[in-house]
Amino acid sequence: MTKFLISIFIFFLLISPALSLAQGNEGTGLIPCGTLVDASGKVTNSCGFGDFMKLINWVIDFILKKLALPIAAIMFVYAGFLMVTGGGSTEAAGKARKIFTSTALGLILAAAAWVIVKAFLSIMGYKEVGLFFMK
Repeated sequence: MTKFLISIFIFFLLISPALSLAQGNEGTGLIPCGTLVDASGKVTNSCGFGDFMKLINWVIDFILKKLALPIAAIMFVYAGFLMVTGGGSTEAAGKARKIFTSTALGLILAAAAWVIVKAFLSIMGYKEVGLFFMK
């Protein structure tokens, strides 16, 4: 029960900035369209297909960069801590090794899902798709 509560606490600690600021890239907001209204009350930048693709791209980047990577780092640190403090116990080393491999596999699956979504967005015609280190 304690491990579950600690996991929930860490999850909410990591997600709290996203819940408090519903702001996307460059201060545009989560949904960047439909926000400008002219003097007559008409919306001047209506939502289109590109805006929907931008939203999908932003959400996927947020999940991978802001959630998956920090959680994986925490799990790697935890597994390393278990291995160092195991005192030569094969049970502790086995548990740490299992956490290492599960975390690495999860990170690989998250990266593969990210590549699939980026490829799908590119096929659908969204032009701003690029690798996160190239932006």
